[in-house]
Amino acid sequence: MAELQQQRAIFDAIAAWTAVLGSACVVSDLTHRSAAERATFQTSQKIPVILRPVDRQQVSEIVRIANRYGVPLYPVSSGKNWGYGSRVPPVTDCALLDLSRMDQIVEFNEQLGYVTVQPGVTQKALIKFLKHQKSKLWMDATGSSPDCSLIGNAMERGFGHTPYGDHFSHVCGLEVVLASGEIVETGFSGLPGARTGPVYRWGVGPSLDGLFSQSNFGIVTRMTVWLMPAPEYFQAFFFQCGSQHDLASVIDALRPLRLNGTIRSAVHIGNHYKVMGGIQQFPHGEAKPLTLERMRFYERHLKISRWSGSGALYGTRLQVKEQRRLIRQALAGKTERVRFLDDRTIRVASRFTRPYRLVTGLDLSQVLELVRPVYGLLKGIPTEKTLGSAYWRKRTPVPADPNPDRDGCGLLWCSPVARMEGAEAERLNSIAESVLLAHGFEPMISITLLTERALACVISITYDRDVPGEDQRAMACYLELQQQLERDGYYSYRLGLPSMRVQGERGAYTDLLAQLKRALDPNSILAPGRYLPAPPGQDSPDTDIKVEIASCATPH
Repeated sequence: MAELQQQRAIFDAIAAWTAVLGSACVVSDLTHRSAAERATFQTSQKIPVILRPVDRQQVSEIVRIANRYGVPLYPVSSGKNWGYGSRVPPVTDCALLDLSRMDQIVEFNEQLGYVTVQPGVTQKALIKFLKHQKSKLWMDATGSSPDCSLIGNAMERGFGHTPYGDHFSHVCGLEVVLASGEIVETGFSGLPGARTGPVYRWGVGPSLDGLFSQSNFGIVTRMTVWLMPAPEYFQAFFFQCGSQHDLASVIDALRPLRLNGTIRSAVHIGNHYKVMGGIQQFPHGEAKPLTLERMRFYERHLKISRWSGSGALYGTRLQVKEQRRLIRQALAGKTERVRFLDDRTIRVASRFTRPYRLVTGLDLSQVLELVRPVYGLLKGIPTEKTLGSAYWRKRTPVPADPNPDRDGCGLLWCSPVARMEGAEAERLNSIAESVLLAHGFEPMISITLLTERALACVISITYDRDVPGEDQRAMACYLELQQQLERDGYYSYRLGLPSMRVQGERGAYTDLLAQLKRALDPNSILAPGRYLPAPPGQDSPDTDIKVEIASCATPH
């Protein structure tokens, strides 16, 4: 009886939503719904309908209708949340609220360095806009798809590469549709006639912005993003470490330079598996997984090292010259040669790839092919090249238009945070290597010196979903990895659906979140089960995973 009532409620809600949006923007055909239910790991949640509003007023009406009929909503911006859950809701029978048609750049200010955007504005759209404006401002880009939403990533507290790489620290003035359908703005943007909404994030009184990041308390329909003035001079630096134990000394050497502002960019350090995944797919014919011993062969064959790092310097030529000296001094004896590249060096190297190969026998074009995407990201230019690593275990080539959900790529990301200390990084690496290799997966690991005091580690479990049993093995690996990390005090900065579905111990903090949820969304119609356990009756059919995980968050 309850199931029939729920189906009737969905049917009536769809009719009401159609009256508001028009039939073209209420998508219920099986092909589109099935595609939206697919992630880069096994899921079973069902989506009865996809709603595609074009403005905040339509979002407000959609929410009111959801309350009227008791049909929950799951908002997504672009839905490119690969590795964490894509577009799949935490629980079944959520209407998918696709905000990608809300793609307007609402305001742009060159002098003060900001842009105000809607959820459908992607990295690609913003970089195209800035070029068209002949702007001297840079955005910050993630290593994910250029088609990823700026709002979606910032609300997940994602990060990039430039000095503006901590994305949520460089946004303000949120416009939010609450579960009641009411529209609120945060900071000074919420005060009549205020002129400082886009430039001062705190406003006056309690700051509300954080309530809507990594939460299910409201739907963000507009946000101001601060942009970085292009420096007079830019130079990227690259280094390699030949031994596992060099990692700790490198991080300890770079930490003072992050703390005192010599290095303002995020510094990314990837292991040999990560770099190899950026160059090629798995060498089929080899035993799985590629062991640490076997990787020594590929280090020699591909001319890569155990760890490879990158960062960037920004300022005047004199400032960059001094920064370069300090980095060389800090890394002396701890890495192989540190290389510095600028636009001119890249142009010259591109021109001489063929004679260089003839003289040395080394293929410089392969090196440039690997360096260019990272070099661009350090200037805020998004790239699709990094998506190729999701196809690591696939037997088919990486397509020209990569889409890991569509193509059956297996990908689970685990993202613990640690203090910026070398011993901490080594401990994270040791846990990840032992767990992934024991489960038959190559531990692709990147460590990012994200803030002045903390590092974020992204561990990729990459596999082929078309191989029978791989989904189950990968999930078992992921859950064990998450459990071991949290047992040692390493919690992730963002989590995916598998972690969200496992409920941890309740405490004062989670009780407070539950109180806020009840106050803001008493009918639990906004993304139930996201960050907080879903109320009874809204549980997903696969919430019975018997693993104790303390966190209960999931990305959007």
